[in-house]
Amino acid sequence: MGIFLGYVFLGLTLAAPIGPVNAAQLDKGIKNGFLHAWLVGFGAMIADILYMIAVFWGVVQFLEIPIVKTFLWSFGFFVLIYTGFESIQSAGKIELTTRNKSESAIKSFLYGFFISISNPLTILFWLGIFGSVLAKTATQYDQLHLLTYSSAIIVGLLIWDVTMAGIASSFRRFLSGKILAGISIFSGISLIGFGIYFGYEAVLLLFFQ
Repeated sequence: MGIFLGYVFLGLTLAAPIGPVNAAQLDKGIKNGFLHAWLVGFGAMIADILYMIAVFWGVVQFLEIPIVKTFLWSFGFFVLIYTGFESIQSAGKIELTTRNKSESAIKSFLYGFFISISNPLTILFWLGIFGSVLAKTATQYDQLHLLTYSSAIIVGLLIWDVTMAGIASSFRRFLSGKILAGISIFSGISLIGFGIYFGYEAVLLLFFQ
C-alpha cells in the first residue's frame, strides 16, 4: 500500500508544475465554474494516459523523428496562441452572478485535451520521467504490478485535476469582477507566452537543424 501511495504522490508531482493546462484550468474555472475547469484537466489527463500507453508500447523512437517533433511544436504554437487570445478577448465577459451556460462540456474537455496532446514539453516530460520510472519498476515487479502502479499515477493526476478545478472555480466566489478579468488576462498571456516558446522551438528545428 505504501508503494501504491508513493506512485499516487508521483502522479501529483507530475501534474503540479505550472504550465498551459493549469493556466487553462484557472481561466475556465473563473469563467464557467468547477465542472468546466475539471473537464479541462480531465481532457489533459486523457492525453497524459495516451502518452503513458505510448511509453508502454515503445513509441519513443517515432516521436524523436525531427519532422514529427517540428509538427508537434508547430501544432502546440497554434493551439496555445489561439486559446490565449480567446482567453483575453473573453475576460471582460465574466459574469459573477450566473455562470456561462453557452460553453459546452465537450468543448472544455477538448480544450484541455488538445492543449496537452500538442505540448511537446508534455511529451518529453512523460517519455523522460515515466519512461525512466517504468524501466526501473520493470526490473523489480511483474506486468500486473506495472499496471497497478501506473494506475496509481493516474489517480494522482485525477486528484490534482479536482484540486485545481476547486481552486479555480472558488476564485469567482471571493474575488471582484475586475480581479477575475485580470486573472483571466494573465492566464491568456501565459498561454500566449508558452505558444511563442513552442513556435520558437519549431523554427529552430525547421531551419537550424
